[in-house]
Formats: sequence, C-alpha cells, structure tokens
Amino acid sequence: MPPLLGVALWFWARSLSIVITAETRGLGESERCMDWGVDNINKVQAYDGEPTRVKCPLFSTYIKSNYTAAHASGLTLVWYKTSPNQDLEEPIDLNQAENRVSKERDLLWFWPVTRKDSGNYTCMLRNTTYCIKVAVPLHVIQKDKDHCYSQKEHILLQDFGIGETSNLTCPGTTEFYQSTVQPIITWYKNCLKLVSDSIEPRPIGLLLLFPVIKERHEANYTCVVSITNRGVSFTLTRTIAVSITTSQGHPKPPNLMRPKIGERFEVEYDQEVNLTCQAYFYYIRGSSTAVWWTIDGWDAKDLAPRVTIQESEELWPLKNKVVESVLTINALTPSDLQKNYTCFARNSQGIKSRQVILARKAPNYMIELGCALGFTLLIVVTSIVVYHCWWIEIILLYRLYFGTDETVGDGKEYDVYVSYARNAEEEEFVLTTLRTVLENDYGYKVCVYDRDSLPGGIITDETLACIWKSRRLLVILSSNYLVNGTQSLLELKAGMENMINTGQIKVILVEFEPVRKMGHVKELKRLKTVSTTIKWRGVKSQDLSSRFWKRLRVALPVKRRADPSDSSLETSMCDFV
Repeated sequence: MPPLLGVALWFWARSLSIVITAETRGLGESERCMDWGVDNINKVQAYDGEPTRVKCPLFSTYIKSNYTAAHASGLTLVWYKTSPNQDLEEPIDLNQAENRVSKERDLLWFWPVTRKDSGNYTCMLRNTTYCIKVAVPLHVIQKDKDHCYSQKEHILLQDFGIGETSNLTCPGTTEFYQSTVQPIITWYKNCLKLVSDSIEPRPIGLLLLFPVIKERHEANYTCVVSITNRGVSFTLTRTIAVSITTSQGHPKPPNLMRPKIGERFEVEYDQEVNLTCQAYFYYIRGSSTAVWWTIDGWDAKDLAPRVTIQESEELWPLKNKVVESVLTINALTPSDLQKNYTCFARNSQGIKSRQVILARKAPNYMIELGCALGFTLLIVVTSIVVYHCWWIEIILLYRLYFGTDETVGDGKEYDVYVSYARNAEEEEFVLTTLRTVLENDYGYKVCVYDRDSLPGGIITDETLACIWKSRRLLVILSSNYLVNGTQSLLELKAGMENMINTGQIKVILVEFEPVRKMGHVKELKRLKTVSTTIKWRGVKSQDLSSRFWKRLRVALPVKRRADPSDSSLETSMCDFV
C-alpha cells in the first residue's frame, strides 16, 4: 500500500470515529472539532520590530503525520487569531498590502512582528468531516530602556564547567536566512559589545568561543543578527544566560560533612534530640539529589509525628550546594538508644551513608561542684568583708560571750595603769573622761599615781610597785609627755622592761595629740612597732559608740562583771548591732 494512501485511510478512520462518537453523544456539527486548547510549551516570544515565526505543533506532538502527508490526503491547514482578552477566533488576513504576514507549509511568518500581533494563533487541520486544532501563544515584547534585551524575555540557560573549553551558538536564527548568506552578527556581554580580537570569549560569526571557562565568564550574552529580506533590513536578538559550574569531566558522589565518622551524641531521657546530617553535592548536569534518614531501616518520615524531619538547602559557588536534614526525636526513651540512625545522600554518581551513635549522657557533677565552690567562695569573701568592716565589734561580741576572764588568779590589783604628762589639759582628760568611762561604764579598776599612791613613799618605788600590780600600761602620748615627762618616762621604761622581761603587762599607746619627735625616745620608737596605738579625735571620740572606745576595750584585759545585764554590756551589744 502506498504511504499516502495509508495516511489517508488513517485520517478517514479517525474522522469516522469522531463522527460516530459525536452522533452518539448528540453533539452538533459545529462541535465536532477536536480542540487541544492552548499549547504553552511551544509559545513564542519576539521583540517588537523583529522577524519571528509561529510553527504549528500539531504535526510534531498531536498527530502521527507530517504536513506533506496531511495535505496530500485532502486536509487543509488554516490559521486563526484570538486577540488578548477575547474569545473570538478570527481568520488571519494574509492579503495585506505590506505583505508582512505570510504562511508557508506549517509556519506562520511575520516580517516583522508588532505589538498588535500578540495573541493566540490557532492552527486548524480539517476537511469536511474531520477537524483538529491547537493554539500557540505569541507574546510580543520590547527591550528594556537603554538595554540590549528585556528582563521579561524567556532567556535560554547554559551551564559551562569551569576549566573546560566550550562555545555558545546564537540560537534560532539560521531559519531566517539562506545558508549562502553571511549575516552580520554582534555579540554582547551584559550588553557590552565584544570585539572580534577579544582573547576570551572570542566572537566568530554565530559562535562565541571560550578557550578556558572561568568564573568571571558567568554573565548574560546577547547576539544580534542583522539580515535582509525583500530589500528590508531586520535584526534578530537572542540572549543566553551562562552560569559557571563545577567541571563535568569527573563527576563526584556526594560528600557527607555531618555526622562525622564514629560520632557519638550524648543524650538525656525525656529530652528533645536533634540529629544533623549535612551533605555536600557537586553540581552534575541533569542529576537529582536527595538526603534522607532511616531508623532501623525504616524511612524516618514514616515515623511522624514523634519523629520529624526539617530539610534546608544552601547554594555554594559553581552551583554546588549543601543540603541539611535535621532529624528531631521528641521525648527520648531508653528504647531509642538501641535503634540504628543512618543518614543517606545520593546523586547520579552514588550513595553515601553514615550512622549516628546515641549514648546516655553521664551524670555531670561539675555544676553542683561549681555551685558549692561558688557558695564557699561567697561565704569566704563575705566573711572577709564583714571582718574587715566590723572586726572590732566581732571581737567584742566574742569576748562578751566566750572570752576568758584575765583577772582571775593573776595576782594583779589594777586592770590599767595610766601614764600621762602632768598638765591641766591631760589631767582633765585622764581623770574626768578616761578614768570615769573605764571605771563606771566598763568596770575596770584604774590606777592613777597621783590618786592611788601612798603619801610619803619614794616616787620611784611607788611607781614601779603600781605598774607591777597592773595588767595594762596605758600611755597618753602628747608633746608634753616627751618634754615634761620625768615621771611619765620612768613609767614608760618600767612598763617596757616588765613587758619585755616577764610579759605580765602590755603597753597601750593612746595618741592624745600628734607627736612629731617620737623617734627621739627609743622606747617609744620600739613600742610603735609592737603595741597598739589608738588615736583620740576629740569630740568625735567622746561618744561611747565611737571607734576609740571600741579599740580601747579590745586592747584592755577581758573582764567579766558580776552582773551580766550591766548597762555597759548592753551598750556594747547595741554598739555592735
């Protein structure tokens, strides 16, 4: 059977089937055309003022025949246009005065296309009993202002592997001129003109040569082809977006970045656990990528909602990428530690996997130890600060409740012997202030030579006797003490010898007024280094709660009074608080 006759019989059988189906369904004569709707896959974009063509996709996609066979069997190809925002299909007027639109076989040509040509172009193949049609969109756009192409254009994408040698071809232009014609072609990189003597990339006619692909070659490349048709000059503009990728010469399998080999995760019961898997994928043209988790061989996604998966993707240079998958286990149980957690990564070059080991976290006593040490340090620092600020009060409080009475069984008669310069000012201080407070408020027995010595005795013997009977020697320092102090210096030397030789008396220095030439008396110079010096500050020291009286009481012997509720004890407690 001749081929044309076979095609004719096939169309006749198909049309008969359509007619029978239409009659069975009760369809009208006008509804018997098979309509494939709008074919957006083969839609056409063109710049205003440039030539373009619309190809009928029926013969390449919808029927098993070509234009020649269909035409020989009596079928006619008719073109219709549906303008934007309209439903009416109108026949295309091919008899225009300019002869701008023409039909050739299964092609519809525009020399050139204009913005009013935008719309859906329906190609219908039919005879008296058979009809099939499909519409192709034509979108006419304009170039961006001061730009060589439009951002609205459906730009072709091209991947180049870094380090490789490759080239670009100006696409979809050779059909607009004969093979014997040499058109003028201009290449642009990001709308900057490339000259023919450029080293890289190098324009040669329809080709743009890249001797060695580098990262800086990533850009939008536009070719403009200048042609002549029927004595009229036209241009064709095509744009290709070039992206630089990893070299495709030796594709690699994925690289698992996390988890590390043999990595252990210490976890706690009833806590949320997050396991992270990171895979690095080298770009492989046409390859798919995937990252997933399995638990004891089961897909972790099937164990929701107790187990959840969160996946993210980060793009790296050269179109490489890192895919991260985080597996979350809610409220970890002891049985979860016995399971096998495995992360997988796959591309066209292979599969990589790595297992995660879960172990229960050992008890950590560092926090408790740190808290204990911190608390201890706080107590020590606080104690030091308290002692530094209130050490006198602390000593007095301790002596009040726990101190041992020094006056019991030592054979002494006096608690303190007062040595001072015999002048009116110091006598008034000793007899009126010092003696009164020590005897009446604190209960000490004070020996004042001028008051307590026996009349008619030798001064030296009486002085030494009184000092030996005393537990403390209280020296009232002043300028007069050093100048007019024959009696006082005797008392000072006797107290020094007793303290050094027997240790049965202690010397207390009270600075009644500043003394500048204290170094001239060697006994005083030595005492300043080993004895307590308490300064009298006049009015500030008169109050019993002042620091002078507290320091003096600390230096005096511990002595318990007969009545523990004595006012002096109560006063000392109030002073401390």
